[in-house]
Amino acid sequence: MRLLLILLPSLFYAATKPPVIGSQRDRHVCPLGQFPCGNLSVCLPQALHCNGEDDCDNGADEENCVDDSGWLQVLGDMLVARSSSEAEEESDACWLGLFPERCRCWGSSVDCTEQDLTAVPWVSSNVTRMDLKKNKIRSLLDNQFARYRSLKKLFLQNNKIQLISPKAFAGLYQLKMLFLSHNRIAQLKPQVFEDLHHLEWLMLDNNRIAQIIPSTFAGLKSLYFLYLLNNSLVQIPNTSLCTEMPKLSWLELEGNRIRAVHSAVFQECREFTVLILRRNKLRWIQEGTFSRLNRLVELDLSANRLDQLPSSLFDGLVRLQQLNISYNPLKKILPGQFESLPQLRSLSLEGLEIPNIHNLTFQKLTNLSHIYFKKFQYCSYAPHVRSCKPNTDGISSFENLLANIILRVFVWVIACLTCLGNLFVICMRSFIITENSQHTMAIKSLCCADGLMGIYLFVIGAFDLKYSGEYNKHAQSWMGSLQCQLVGSLAMLSSEVSVLLLTYMTLEKYFSIVFPFSHHRAGKKQTISVLVAIWLLGFSLSTIPLWCKESFGNYYGRNGVCFPLQSDLGERPSARGYSATIYLGVNLAAFITIVFAYSGMFYSIHVTASKTEERGVCSREVAIAKRFFFIVFTDALCWIPIFLLKLLSLLQVEIPGTVTSWVVIFILPINSALNPILYTITTASFQEKVKGCLQTKQLELHDSRKSFTLVTLPASSV
Repeated sequence: MRLLLILLPSLFYAATKPPVIGSQRDRHVCPLGQFPCGNLSVCLPQALHCNGEDDCDNGADEENCVDDSGWLQVLGDMLVARSSSEAEEESDACWLGLFPERCRCWGSSVDCTEQDLTAVPWVSSNVTRMDLKKNKIRSLLDNQFARYRSLKKLFLQNNKIQLISPKAFAGLYQLKMLFLSHNRIAQLKPQVFEDLHHLEWLMLDNNRIAQIIPSTFAGLKSLYFLYLLNNSLVQIPNTSLCTEMPKLSWLELEGNRIRAVHSAVFQECREFTVLILRRNKLRWIQEGTFSRLNRLVELDLSANRLDQLPSSLFDGLVRLQQLNISYNPLKKILPGQFESLPQLRSLSLEGLEIPNIHNLTFQKLTNLSHIYFKKFQYCSYAPHVRSCKPNTDGISSFENLLANIILRVFVWVIACLTCLGNLFVICMRSFIITENSQHTMAIKSLCCADGLMGIYLFVIGAFDLKYSGEYNKHAQSWMGSLQCQLVGSLAMLSSEVSVLLLTYMTLEKYFSIVFPFSHHRAGKKQTISVLVAIWLLGFSLSTIPLWCKESFGNYYGRNGVCFPLQSDLGERPSARGYSATIYLGVNLAAFITIVFAYSGMFYSIHVTASKTEERGVCSREVAIAKRFFFIVFTDALCWIPIFLLKLLSLLQVEIPGTVTSWVVIFILPINSALNPILYTITTASFQEKVKGCLQTKQLELHDSRKSFTLVTLPASSV
């Protein structure tokens, strides 16, 4: 928006027009997630808002599609006013008798853009527009423009100007626009603009100005627009800025270092329509600072360091349409914080954690049509607003716990595969007696851990069905509920025990292959002790966040699937450190151990095979090693994306929630679903045992039938 206005500088003519309020009060109270068809008693889902079709009989659902509140609303009127003022400048014929040959002339305008000029050129005195952008001018001397009494527009941006003499703009009584953007100006002399009585645009953005003095702007009685963004301002004066600029309408102070704003600064700025204080270092705004800005249409306080707002800070802003307080470390928002803003249409609260949010906070904002939150769950507190963003966090949506229909279906598919596969292996391992009972115990234990992941997915799927179509009503209570905490800890228990068991089984296999003649083998008691220790460690890791709420906060309830995979700025340091320790410490170390162990096994088998004339001796070990290669491969498919996701989130790289949801539903359960296949169902020994059992049963069945026949023959003969 700002760039558009810079490109169309003549739009200042309509700046003082009062804003037009286009929002319509709701005539009918609609359920959560729906909006009224204007003054009709008909409600439609928010998904039908501005979908390109007239779903309301009066077409009200296709109105107010664009958030054009604030200064954009008067943009059309300003464009209309622009045409008449530039009519003479659009003439093709040149009216200037003198101008540099390398410059372009049309009408009474001269354009010397990017001509390597080091000083202001000599031009005919009747010039009305002078464009000197992108040159190498370093200073503006006294009376340099004194002969250009008709000059209305002067463009000096993108030069190397460091010095502006006190009388540099003397005599420019008709000047309306002065662009000094993107230079190296560090200081402005007092009364340097005193002859610019008709100046309406003053662009000083992207310089090095560290201080502004009210007397600097003496004489600017007609100034409408003042741009001071991206400078080095540390403070603004305690006296009113508008003493010398009574018509100032737009003040842009974005990207400076302002730390505080006193109430006296804007007391006489009664013509203000837009005030931008974005990207400063504001920690404090005195109460009553904006109380007299009764024409203000847009106020932007975003990306500062405000941790609290005075209760009456917005009192007096009766025409405010757009308010942005996003990305501040606000600790709370008072229920009546916005009740003095009757015409507010757009409210931005992005990046804000609002633990004390209340239904009354937005209830009196009857004209509010667009609202922006950090979390879509907060939309339930503003059900009357037509457009609430975001609609989803990528995991959940306004309607469903799982936003994507594919996720909603496959959560059941994967849960069934995981539970049935592991249950089948447990039953078969219990039924078939093997020589290596310790290995069987480890396999059963692994299946129990993987089965818990299936139960976790079943629970998520069940609550997705329970809240179907109205999830946002229950989102906050669900994520803070005991059920969410328990199911999240269940998933953590499953994943951690599975990782630790895989590591233990890998090391056991490693020692049996690399040191085949060692007599130090784990006995039954030792195996049971290790398995119990692994489960206790996994249980401890999953329950610590539940017992230490003060340190971890809502550790498992940061998203709808209750799994603590993604970090954000609102996460407590202890929770972030704990999560990083598990995923980038314990799990990464386990994965590296598994990779190196199997590499060692492959190497040992290769050396043994090369020394043995009969290569068939190691065929079984080779087959085992190949099988475990696929185990490592599936481990990599599962854990490498999780490692990367966790690392990127810790580095504050923005990760779409959609990625997290797919990781939790599809990637995280890979091991749980495939381990029964890799460790049991497809192994040669297991298949041989199953075949043997089946053959035994067939023989027993055949013998029983034969016995039955022999017994019944005498009776039949009789």
